[in-house]
This record gives sequence, C-alpha cells and structure tokens, in this order.
Amino acid sequence: MPKTEAWNANLYDSKHAFVFAFGQELVDLLQPQSEERVLDIGCGTGHLTAKIAESGASVIGIDSSPTMIAKAQVTYPALTFEVADARHFAFTQPFNAVFSNAALHWIQDAETVVIQIVKSLKPGGRLVVEFGGKDNVGAIVSSLQKALQQVGHTSQTAWYYPSIGEYASLLEKHGFRVTQAWHFDRPTKLEDGELGLRNWLAMFASSSLDQLSPEEYEAVLNQIETQLRPTLYREGDWYADYKRIRIVASKA
Repeated sequence: MPKTEAWNANLYDSKHAFVFAFGQELVDLLQPQSEERVLDIGCGTGHLTAKIAESGASVIGIDSSPTMIAKAQVTYPALTFEVADARHFAFTQPFNAVFSNAALHWIQDAETVVIQIVKSLKPGGRLVVEFGGKDNVGAIVSSLQKALQQVGHTSQTAWYYPSIGEYASLLEKHGFRVTQAWHFDRPTKLEDGELGLRNWLAMFASSSLDQLSPEEYEAVLNQIETQLRPTLYREGDWYADYKRIRIVASKA
C-alpha cells in the first residue's frame, strides 16, 4: 500500500472527484437496505460511505490513511470512520455486506484481504467491489517506468491489477460464490486541463516521485507528458487509460 502520508485528502477531493463519482454505480449495485450493517473498505474521504448511509444502513468506513479518515470525520460527523488496514481489521459484529471502490488495487497481498472480508461477513453476506483490473493505466505506468529509468531511478509503486479469472478464483478459494464479474475499459478525463496528468501522478504515484530531486521531477513529468500526449491528450484534457474490474459475490 502507499505510504499513508502520501495521501493528500484535499487534492483527492478537489482534483480527483471522478474516483467517488464513478462509485455511485457501485452503490446502486450494492443496493444497501435499511438496518443492514455495511463495511466500506478504503473509504477515502467518505463520500460513498455517506451515499450508502442514505439507505438507512449502518455503515462503517475504514481507510489506512489518517488524513483521509480525518477529513471524512469532519465532513460526515454523524458517520463512523476508523483508521484500519484492510489486511488486519476486526469488528465484534459481522456485516451483511462489504463494499469497496477504487481501493483494493493498492494491496498486493490480496489473499489476506479476502480472508479478512470472509471473516467479517455473515453467512450469505454480499461483497461488491471495483478496482483496477488487468492492464489498468498500462500506458501511464509504462511511461512512468521509462522516465524514471532515464534519471537513474525505479518505480516504487506496486499496484495489484488482476484479471477476472485471477480474482474470481481467489474469492472461490475462500468460500465465495461469484455471481457477476466485469472487466471493462473506462477512459477517464482528468480534471484541470493541461495539469491533469501531473495532478494524477502527484496523487497516485507519489511514492515513485518523492525520491526525485526537483530537477529530476520536472524532467520525468516532461518526458511522460511528451510520450503520452499523442494518445492520452485530447482537446485540452488528459485521459487516464483506466481498466476496471467489478465483482459481485456472496459468502456461502
């Protein structure tokens, strides 16, 4: 997972609102019900947690980033948020459903997360998740790696982008029944026009960029923009080459 101090909650909300905006579809798929207990893993600044709570469900949001949780608590003081690692959380009462949007690709130890989710769910409990799938941001990642190599560094970011087959098999191994699965392209316009790709890299690839001197930082970003402009820049805006995996499953 990224260093927790790398997360800038204000930058996340102001320049990357698409992360939780797209998540509304996932909440609709979850169909939370009044009186249900729901766990939101990787809740960020809590916007989707609040959407789930509108159904009347009792929802808890967890995130490994103290800055994200702090902002969520200020924005939604009536809701419950906790700093917790998706690999090592525990609650005294089980949940009817576990929800996660755009978070699980930060954790390479996916099996440990799945085991924790299984433990937290009631029999028949639902799992509804979406995160980066196979080849997600492939062009951006490739360009970042090449640019870093040219200034004598390597990428420090290690994302988990499985195929449907990989992730469904992992869930089935631990007692889930996978009922729906998608792997789809989602070219995503980045906010702030010309600065869009730089903002994205500052938010999501900071663990790689923080190792650079100011001169190296500028050289790397310039090279990435030059390489990707022909394919990911259109009419004044940058687009991230997102590929998402979405899974609906239930615990046996």
